[in-house]
Amino acid sequence: MQGLIEFTQLVISGIVIGCVYAVVALGFVLIYKASEVVNFAQGDLMMLGAFLGYTFIGILDLPFWLGVLLAVAGMAVLGALLDRVVLRPVLGQPTFALVIVTLGIGFIARSVVSEVPGWGTETYSITTPFTDRVAAIGPLVVSYDDLAVVLTTAVLILVLYLFFRFTSLGIAMQATSQNQLAAYYVGIPVKTVLSMIWAISAATAALVGILLAPIAFVHVNMGFIGLKAFPAAVLGGFGSVPGAIAGGLIIGVVESLSGFYLPEGFKDVAAYVVLLAVLMVRPEGLFGDATRKRV
Repeated sequence: MQGLIEFTQLVISGIVIGCVYAVVALGFVLIYKASEVVNFAQGDLMMLGAFLGYTFIGILDLPFWLGVLLAVAGMAVLGALLDRVVLRPVLGQPTFALVIVTLGIGFIARSVVSEVPGWGTETYSITTPFTDRVAAIGPLVVSYDDLAVVLTTAVLILVLYLFFRFTSLGIAMQATSQNQLAAYYVGIPVKTVLSMIWAISAATAALVGILLAPIAFVHVNMGFIGLKAFPAAVLGGFGSVPGAIAGGLIIGVVESLSGFYLPEGFKDVAAYVVLLAVLMVRPEGLFGDATRKRV
């Protein structure tokens, strides 16, 4: 019985961190579907969002939800600016160039954060309305911070689904992701849509970064979570929104279980072992579409 309780508790912890991976992976997928750019700075956008949240909530002492709103809005603006100022001039260049640009954005973000007074290389925490509160479900104990991450992820996915499914702008974004040239011909402002997709990606990353702060704290290296979210996106099928969610949850649970049941060190490589195992069977990922090119 005790073993089952431990297993269930580990699965719950894995789902929590898996939700974080899923949202960051969702940012990878949204940008890739729209522009075929792999944004390796996605994790660092989450880190910047967490630091903005810490600034508004921890330093300026604003109400929590107002601080969250300002941080999310600020990151949305930054995401749109990154597309317009940094990415757009290099679109059409070799894929390698785009990869280097997004990696450079991440390096610059970490360097800037390290030099900003009040941020630097120290570790910080954000006090939320859920801090130090737990819920007991039978013998299981779940913190309110963990529940907030899971519920926020679920609501965020639902909102994005409704947005892309039922709004004109969301439909325009889907059309752009499927065929930019055709979208342009039917009057969709493709450049503006791409900037808005970057804005949504950065905003969602900021939101999950702030909610993760009480669990993993705010520090300059928290953006390396992107290194686990990227395998999650590939595992689910790069370009598949449901795949990003499923991949994040799978990676999170596997990582949690391997950290407890397997020898020390396996937790850090478990995500990549699972990824390789799945890709050997389904190279396109769990939810990806198999495509073939005639040469």
